[in-house]
Amino acid sequence: MRTSLVRRRMVATATAAFLGLGVALGSGLAAPALAADTATLSSVILGVGANESQRIVTWYSSADTAQQIQVAPTAELVNGEFPASAITFAAAGSANIATSGGFNRHATITGLKESTGYSYRVGSEGNWSSTYAFKTQDFEGDYDFLFYGDPQIGSSGDVARDQAGWVDTVNVSTAANPNAELLVSGGDQVETANTEAQWNAFLAPEQLRQYPWVATIGNHDVGGKAYEQHLYTPNTDRSAAFYANGAPTGAQSGGDYWFIYKDTLFIDLNSNSYTTTSGGGGDAAHVQYVTDTIKAHDGEAKWTVLVYHHSIYSPADHAKDADNKVRRVDFPTTFSNLGVDLVLQGHDHSYSRSYEIKNGAKANPDEKPGQADVYTGPGGVIYVTANSASGSKYYDITAPDNSGTSGAGNGADPLDPGNYWYNSVQNQEHVRSYVKVEVRNDKLVVQDLRSGTCAAPNAAVELGRSPCADTGQAVGSIVDKVTIHPYHADGQDIQVNVPNPAPGEFGWTIDGYNGLVDLGTASERNGQYFASTGSINPIVVSDSRRSLAPWSISASVGDFKDGAKSFPGSYLGWSPVVSYAGAGATAGPAVASGFDDQGQGLSVSRGLGFAAQGHDRGTAKLGADLDLKVPDSVDKGNYRATLTITALSS
Repeated sequence: MRTSLVRRRMVATATAAFLGLGVALGSGLAAPALAADTATLSSVILGVGANESQRIVTWYSSADTAQQIQVAPTAELVNGEFPASAITFAAAGSANIATSGGFNRHATITGLKESTGYSYRVGSEGNWSSTYAFKTQDFEGDYDFLFYGDPQIGSSGDVARDQAGWVDTVNVSTAANPNAELLVSGGDQVETANTEAQWNAFLAPEQLRQYPWVATIGNHDVGGKAYEQHLYTPNTDRSAAFYANGAPTGAQSGGDYWFIYKDTLFIDLNSNSYTTTSGGGGDAAHVQYVTDTIKAHDGEAKWTVLVYHHSIYSPADHAKDADNKVRRVDFPTTFSNLGVDLVLQGHDHSYSRSYEIKNGAKANPDEKPGQADVYTGPGGVIYVTANSASGSKYYDITAPDNSGTSGAGNGADPLDPGNYWYNSVQNQEHVRSYVKVEVRNDKLVVQDLRSGTCAAPNAAVELGRSPCADTGQAVGSIVDKVTIHPYHADGQDIQVNVPNPAPGEFGWTIDGYNGLVDLGTASERNGQYFASTGSINPIVVSDSRRSLAPWSISASVGDFKDGAKSFPGSYLGWSPVVSYAGAGATAGPAVASGFDDQGQGLSVSRGLGFAAQGHDRGTAKLGADLDLKVPDSVDKGNYRATLTITALSS
């Protein structure tokens, strides 16, 4: 169920002349303070949550202290200071299993509202990190995400150059796509699993604290716990089957996970665990995980996207790896049978886009190389391999062989003999790139875009590891673009977008011009008291909120005064009425004048009208007949008091 962070705001009381009117809403509660500490906080990264209304933040701490995330809408910060209404989420974590020492922390932000800017910081009272910000988008409809292949910081042997290329790609891609909603990893964030200098370089882009990072574990990440310590993921199965060595508590990272973002089910696999010989569950465990996850969430998503590191349909150094050939047999038929739409992969440091693959073979023999539009008939799946996003390492495309044109084979494409049979497009220019995926109502648009040229920052080229011939293609130019149209069988699918209705409002007004309620001249009764009657100016209540939350209108009166003379408001009573029934309105109980029952009358707040949770939306008109009785001992005078109206609503 999707939830929202709810804020209540205090509205200043507005008092009208004579019969004054006011309104006040309850304010939020300040977060409890924790004892100050002096821990050094670092490595902050914003991660994806289980759905659009969540984010997971992970960071490092030099000390094992109680910490948290503090979050507030950016618009509510004043001079950079978090408001008292800021919400906190407690962090969990443990000691780092790495040479860096220290401790890891993570916490999940829940209940985010759509289309809202938020600011957050981590730590504790007296020791907060810097303030970071992110923005949520509409929780329904179209969106874009960006996919990055193998930053693998440190792979070139020059961490600074690798960092420069990585930062530049993230800058270029987010500048061109500022409203992209997810940054998706192809794996291999770093070259050496537990080398914190490489992790620090990977975490250098500020966008990693502004856009949610969808982590994927690569073969260079798996050898230590730093991946898990830096990148906590939602809905993660950390059982033995999803660790290559079958040891979740050991020194390796692992786990499979899933999340739903808008209409897309993302499933992310640890493809390092592909055999059972080392203790893990192998490909069979992943196949079962994908099967169970898709079946469990079949009705919740329109698209299914799988992400894992080891590309099974790639064109370069890893195309003929024995482990990838095994996966090429184990995975495709299951993915086809389950209706997977798109598979995103890394590992081979080159770009490729497959033909429509069904059950491990080309689905449509007539599909042409580089075809711009594909129609995935039943079981058709498109596989994409991303090139290096940092320029730390490129692999050159290799030649097909005669091993066959289906299954695990690496034979040539009959339509383009220089390519592998499974690839519609293959590309290696030794320039950095990233993949943009546009998720639309009835199509996926996949583009590979250049984020660099032969020029620096391009570590592998700068260091003479890869030749680069300038093709004149500018940063931002398109390497490949394909529109994937889904299969609709023999019927006609019908779709309609229903926008979010306006959230609605609760409010009240005084009917008419809110003139003085003149009770006239009191008349003496039985030589014992003076009495006067009248009616308040009617109050119109309007409630159009979707929440159908309860509301109430109440009022109280102060002392009646005439200069230095006065008598208490307790002598005024009333009988509320609902003259127009709507918005679930029910009249409050009658209140006697305190003269009758020695009570407090309207000197304390009394209910004029109310509505219970779940009431109908609409408009009501509330009124009340006033009954004033005062002892005949009260001095002659022209007395006035202010009736203060208070509206309360959740």
